[in-house]
Amino acid sequence: MIENTYMPPYTMTETITNLIVEIGEKVGAITAWQHMNTNPRLRRDSRIRTIHASLAIENNSLSLDQVTDIIDGKRILGAPGEIREVKNAYEAYERLLSFNPYSVNDLLKAHGILMNDLVKEAGRFRSGDVGVFKGEKVVHMAPPADLVPQHIANLLYWTETTKTHPLIKSCVFHYEFEFIHPFADGNGRMGRMWNTLLLYQWKPIFAWIPVETVIQERQDTYYDALSEADKIANATPFIEFLLQAILDTLIEIEGDQITTERINPRIQLFLAKLGNDELSAGEIMKRMGLKNRPAFRKTYLQSALNSQLIEMTLPDKPNSKNQKYRKRKPEQ
Repeated sequence: MIENTYMPPYTMTETITNLIVEIGEKVGAITAWQHMNTNPRLRRDSRIRTIHASLAIENNSLSLDQVTDIIDGKRILGAPGEIREVKNAYEAYERLLSFNPYSVNDLLKAHGILMNDLVKEAGRFRSGDVGVFKGEKVVHMAPPADLVPQHIANLLYWTETTKTHPLIKSCVFHYEFEFIHPFADGNGRMGRMWNTLLLYQWKPIFAWIPVETVIQERQDTYYDALSEADKIANATPFIEFLLQAILDTLIEIEGDQITTERINPRIQLFLAKLGNDELSAGEIMKRMGLKNRPAFRKTYLQSALNSQLIEMTLPDKPNSKNQKYRKRKPEQ
């Protein structure tokens, strides 16, 4: 039996307290969970965005459209390893909610799916020592390989038994998991995926909240927060970063929800396909599976422009061949 002596160090700051309160309020205000729970298309789109962002953080160069095509079973031109990463991640996320977040066996099983045919030790803890590099500089030396099984067992036991708020618990787990670096490869994507599973245990809405997209946008800050927490041997900087990323994702979703409640289902679909990207009319049509350009422009594009839901990237050149469209940000 494992004794509950594992106490990850962190400080309960005013920033953390305020973020927890704000996140709780946003979760209570958002009804997207009920909508997504009955809408397979929205769930799938959210999952694809999550997978694309998490893999992009690990230097996978495939675009969101390419990731979507792979998951749709279409052939694309791309590096075989990157294509395998997408297929593995989709399978792992599809099975994610069936895993016990406190089980070592399930953690290993998930890693086996995520890293299948990518590393020799898929589904097994690393057998050698590893360091985390930034360029040629070592920024973190992980604990020796022979200590990894016990460290992970202790961490999972603490995560299951602690009375700490679920939001803090998930952030602490993510940080400590990256510190231990239990696998030869795939630690970042595993940590983010398991963080999603822990958040889902608290509030089911988090199964479909693509926090990874915000982390990707702030990738340097993400690694800086991990590094700072390492430097002071305290998870607080990383907790503050990740809670802010969660809150900002919820704020974005709440804004989208308020907007879509006021518009018709066709434009809702248009905005969902556009996402947070800047796309040409042809690229949006491809995402929507449409081929009639005049009908698309009249029914979708012009309606969204007239409603000021989207804007042109080149407003002074409306007919430019380089014209793209993006969601219009709400005025402050």
